[in-house]
Amino acid sequence: MQHDDQKELQEASLLGRLLSLEAVLMLMGVASLAYGLINGEHINTFFGLVIIPGVFVLHRVKRKDWKAHWAQLEARQRHEQERKNGGS
Repeated sequence: MQHDDQKELQEASLLGRLLSLEAVLMLMGVASLAYGLINGEHINTFFGLVIIPGVFVLHRVKRKDWKAHWAQLEARQRHEQERKNGGS
């Protein structure tokens, strides 16, 4: 039987995604919302309603490729600087 490093890496990343910060925050938000609704605790309901959309915002921001964004911004600034220096 062969040892498949790629499959092991995929399984590790799946486990990492399941135990990620977003998953823990989502569970915390759902638990807080459920606890607040079941027991009539308004503050827990409020925090649940704030945490759950916050997780989606966090996931969207985290997904963005920031390295490519900063590289593109630096390239644009270099181009503008070269154009400014060349035009003088």
